Amino acid sequence: MKKRCDWAGKEQIYIDYHDQEWGVPVHDDQKLFEFLLLEGAQAGLSWITILKKRENYRQAFDHFDPIKIACYDEQKIQDLLANEGIIRNRKKIEAAIENAKAFLAVQKEFGSFDRYIWQFVGGKPKKNAWKNLKDVPATSPESDAMSRDLKKRGFKFVGSTICYAFMQAVGMVNDHGTDCFRYNEIEP
Repeated sequence: MKKRCDWAGKEQIYIDYHDQEWGVPVHDDQKLFEFLLLEGAQAGLSWITILKKRENYRQAFDHFDPIKIACYDEQKIQDLLANEGIIRNRKKIEAAIENAKAFLAVQKEFGSFDRYIWQFVGGKPKKNAWKNLKDVPATSPESDAMSRDLKKRGFKFVGSTICYAFMQAVGMVNDHGTDCFRYNEIEP
């Protein structure tokens, strides 16, 4: 049996996410935006809640297309607030819209969101060496810097803890436990 990070648990959705996505470096702008939107939606909730609603988010938020989301109006917000398949929190929905606008501005300034966001780890993943889940930090100097800069650019729901979770999800840091089978499989 493969040894996984303890947090992966026994639910298949979590196991699949752990085995196939978590910690794998992402350089596709739309996928990066998807994770940014989902991490913001997760604030104060468990990640499994978001994973179970991920397909609903994909449908409700136009497949995470930042151009479409940036144009959402009050009627679309009302539709989203009525959608039982997502987290119906006005502030989080409004943050997704504001983040889409800020995301597009970053793309315009840097040529891609990928180029901008990966600068916080020097353009390559940071490979940590945690033996125990309790050793994994909730923030880092890099997530602190990312959070400050994102906020300065108008992003919402991007505190340092959310930024660190984002960094883990998109492979900017490899926080798989050293005894997890994915730890050495993930290449930068």
